[in-house]
Amino acid sequence: MDGKPVAAGNDRLMAHLGIPTKTCPKSGTIVHTAIENRYAGSIVISDRLKETSAQAISDLRQAGITRVIMLTGDTKQTAESVAAQLSISDYRSELLPQDKVRCVEGFLAEKPAGTTLAFVGDGINDAPVLSRADVGIAMGALGSDAAIEAADVVIMDDNPVKIAKAVRIARKCMRIVYENIFFAIGVKLLCLFLSAIGLGNMWMAVFADVGVMVLAVLNAIRALMVKNC
Repeated sequence: MDGKPVAAGNDRLMAHLGIPTKTCPKSGTIVHTAIENRYAGSIVISDRLKETSAQAISDLRQAGITRVIMLTGDTKQTAESVAAQLSISDYRSELLPQDKVRCVEGFLAEKPAGTTLAFVGDGINDAPVLSRADVGIAMGALGSDAAIEAADVVIMDDNPVKIAKAVRIARKCMRIVYENIFFAIGVKLLCLFLSAIGLGNMWMAVFADVGVMVLAVLNAIRALMVKNC
């Protein structure tokens, strides 16, 4: 800038350039700056927690989510502060995009059979992890296009409380799907058995075909009955 070399970045950049830094007492992402290889100061960048973030974590636990982990590229001090406010005991800090992928791959390798790992993110750096997780959830209003394209689920209003609601909707839909499958197959098998022993008739066949379809559709309508958060 103006013919002078300017460097701006984290502690690792300053260490790479051989420029000593000063400790910043503020909590947030610290961006150190240097002009002509001389330390000039630091800039603190800090996001404010959404008002519903703590409620979202509580709702996830009530929905049966057994483990909540925070992965962030922020400093350990910032991550510790945010985790304390959200009552999250397990977190990883100072992660680059490839570090997040390695963490998620480790979680996938150690998770119990039959369980699902979901990752929630909104930044372009989260795109690789969103595609790697079992279920990727992106925030649509403020999220990057890369994150939205890589995600399986998109929360359009950026309200984290809706994550638990999405879990409830998904579980309800899957329960209804299984109910319809077992009901349809069960009725058809019963009709086949009755027909084989000579007790079946045309009306029974009509019910096994059209009647089962109507009942399955009516049962599926229950998926629309979801209480607002």
